[in-house]
Amino acid sequence: MGRLEGYAALVTGGGKGIGRAVVDRFVAEGARVGVLVRSAADMDDLSAAHGDKVAPVQGDVRSWQDNVHTVETVVARFGKLDVLVPNAGVYDFSDPFESIEGADLEARYRELFDVNVLGYLQAARAGLVPLRESRGSIIFTLSSSSFFSGGGGTLYVSSKHALTGTLKQLAYELAPDIRVNAVAPGGTRTGLGGLPSDARELNAIDGFEEMVARTTPLGFLSEPEDHAGLYVTLASREESRFVTAEIIRSDGGLEVRGRRRRKEAE
Repeated sequence: MGRLEGYAALVTGGGKGIGRAVVDRFVAEGARVGVLVRSAADMDDLSAAHGDKVAPVQGDVRSWQDNVHTVETVVARFGKLDVLVPNAGVYDFSDPFESIEGADLEARYRELFDVNVLGYLQAARAGLVPLRESRGSIIFTLSSSSFFSGGGGTLYVSSKHALTGTLKQLAYELAPDIRVNAVAPGGTRTGLGGLPSDARELNAIDGFEEMVARTTPLGFLSEPEDHAGLYVTLASREESRFVTAEIIRSDGGLEVRGRRRRKEAE
């Protein structure tokens, strides 16, 4: 029997990358999963892989009504909501702050923060009632950029730092009924894309894998599946019932990255 047998979950941005790995792992652990995705192709792929164990919904995390509809779909299909994973995000490709024209700053800010921060808040707010009824949990996907500079531009790093405060305040306000935790992955081989107006993908950057391997003590670029088991642990009431406001770093040891540089120099 899986660790999440009988659980009902919801993952936003679960069509690709880390979100998809979480969906796949949750299903393997016995959960049934609603998934908010952007494209019909992602819906079809999820249904082909998991059949009636998933409930894909096409929508936009920036839309309050799409978040509400997705929560309602999960509850209608599976009878409850035990775990919510706000996961959808966009990247700014480390664009230097001074490269952004002042006249463009507001629009760029709203594009990124509306997905990375507002999308999380709306998912959490839409899921409050069923999560409280199940005494469930919320698990944010954060980032190594929630702690360190240099992993993105000013807008991206600001958004990920903002979410650490969001998590702590929600954990404070929603206790004891709802636990609120997070996983913070480091460099990962995902399809993380740019702003809605930017068609680039992080994996397409020349030298990205080599850069992550060089600057990470464990010495390799992670795969989405490397992080998924941590979400299972945080979701499980049996394994994490006394854990809230916790952020698990899954970043290859960035906190001690100086050690690898010294070793290579020897």
